[in-house]
Amino acid sequence: MSESVSGVAPSERPPLEPTDAGGLDAAGALALLCAGAITVTGRLVDASNATLYCEISHDGVVGHCVYKPVRGERALWDFPDGTLAGREQAAYLVSEATGAGIVPPTVLRDGPFGAGMVQLWIDTDETVDLVALTRSDDPQLRAIALFDAVVNNADRKGSHLLPGPSGRIYGIDHGVTFHTENKLRTLLWTWRGQRLRADELELLTRLRVALSASGTEPPGQRRRDNDPLASPEAPETEPYSQRRRDNDPPASPEAPEAEPPGRLATALVGLLTQTEIESLRARIERLLTERRFPVPSGDWPPIPWPPF
Repeated sequence: MSESVSGVAPSERPPLEPTDAGGLDAAGALALLCAGAITVTGRLVDASNATLYCEISHDGVVGHCVYKPVRGERALWDFPDGTLAGREQAAYLVSEATGAGIVPPTVLRDGPFGAGMVQLWIDTDETVDLVALTRSDDPQLRAIALFDAVVNNADRKGSHLLPGPSGRIYGIDHGVTFHTENKLRTLLWTWRGQRLRADELELLTRLRVALSASGTEPPGQRRRDNDPLASPEAPETEPYSQRRRDNDPPASPEAPEAEPPGRLATALVGLLTQTEIESLRARIERLLTERRFPVPSGDWPPIPWPPF
């Protein structure tokens, strides 16, 4: 895997590595995903739900994406509320709120087969051994493990990790997340029970503020174009992707302020139930209280099957 990302401080990383995304940066990717014309060119046959490989183009810009129409989803007895597409979008919003750039740019929109999730296609480094990767202590995986604990990911398979040519690792397939019961299933148990670092606790604190109920707005006032977390009335603020991340020095008085209270909670309305949002808040509070990575639960299989 390339060392180009690992040699750069996390705070200096862009929210998306163009090397991994057909030359697109994050802003260009979101603009293309929102406005582009989608042409289905193939299907990922190993997926359990309809997962279509597509070309997307707008104003001379051409890229590729994954399109998962809601009508192609299979019902899940233990996830009776909402849609897989909605939870995938919610996971992207939480990823953006952390500033870690874990989930590739993702939008909900109409497509050739109706409403669904549209996510930027990420090129991968085929030389990376996914089995060895999941057994490593790569700090990027630690960030993903914490993210999975926050969103209650019930399906972190090895194949749901995408090592890009730049050296960056992305996480995909977040349709079974945000359950109100503990359903964390993952291959990333390397840090189980370990203490959270100060920067990780700060990240969780920012999430707590962004999820506070005080800032909740009506669903119809949620977003501006290409700004998945902003409401029309919200002041312009620094993007999540440019905020402090792992290994940065402690915040100073000159550091950017946290996002307005409730901004993330507002964006999640309509994607998750109110009970799921409350459970998300509770998981963050528990992590802040215990200050440790979770350990496997004896009430739920800790590893997804198949693991890859």
